Amino acid sequence: MATKEFPVELTQATWFKSSKSGPNCDNCVEVAYVTGAVGVRDSKDKTGPALVFAPGDWRAFVTGARNGAFGRA
Repeated sequence: MATKEFPVELTQATWFKSSKSGPNCDNCVEVAYVTGAVGVRDSKDKTGPALVFAPGDWRAFVTGARNGAFGRA
């Protein structure tokens, strides 16, 4: 659940891809950490919309992903 009040300024954010992404990955998710929020966007649409999460919500998602919580049944 995104809990950060909007708008969150992401225009000057430093975006990055996972170290697991290949160097030519144009179909990836990018993440940016800003004060009090975490932005997530589609690497194919750098000027498009971004999802914004509270840091604790983002940590919970990443922990779940690492632990296989979202695996296919």
